[in-house]
Amino acid sequence: MTQPAKRQFSVYLPPELIRRVKHASVDADESLSSFVERALEDHLRRSDTPREERP
Repeated sequence: MTQPAKRQFSVYLPPELIRRVKHASVDADESLSSFVERALEDHLRRSDTPREERP
């Protein structure tokens, strides 16, 4: 099975948050990219409400 195409994008974060995320990805034994991808997907899944219900 082939991996889906991925692209890079830049975000600006505070240095301390970057350090915390890097350490968390090492603790989770994941690449930084995989860790951030999973964190963003989890967040979006939890906070995803239909647009009609949004304020």
